[in-house]
Amino acid sequence: MNYEDIKKLINDMGDSKIDSIDIEFPDGIKIKMEKNTHSTIIPNINQQVNDMVSVNTNNNLNNTVNEELDENINIIKSPMVGTFYASSSPSQSPFVKIGDKVKKGDVLCIVEAMKLMNEIESECDGEIIQVCVENENMVEYGTPLFKIKSN
Repeated sequence: MNYEDIKKLINDMGDSKIDSIDIEFPDGIKIKMEKNTHSTIIPNINQQVNDMVSVNTNNNLNNTVNEELDENINIIKSPMVGTFYASSSPSQSPFVKIGDKVKKGDVLCIVEAMKLMNEIESECDGEIIQVCVENENMVEYGTPLFKIKSN
């Protein structure tokens, strides 16, 4: 994407009634935008876009600072709406924490949906670099749960 495409996307999002959007392009670029509907409108969005783009001028524009675009960072997202549980019971320690090494198929957490406990497994081998949700918080479909840095 070039500067004009990014600028148009931001302006279109600002003018629309949607609150969030996730886009994944075939070349691996991912864009996630959310509106903060509870705050005031930033008066000079164009300057902010210019500032963001100028930071990236030394890099290829397709390689942004956003770690979602980093090929070594995998984001495990909730496959359903429910309640996030970091452990199997309140008295147990969390399945994983930051710095833990995980393998594909390891249980990372539980998402309770309609009284069913659904184990969420790692989709890759790597190291937990971020737990994105606090224990017992509600999650929606697509909510990032963990960031895993691939080996």
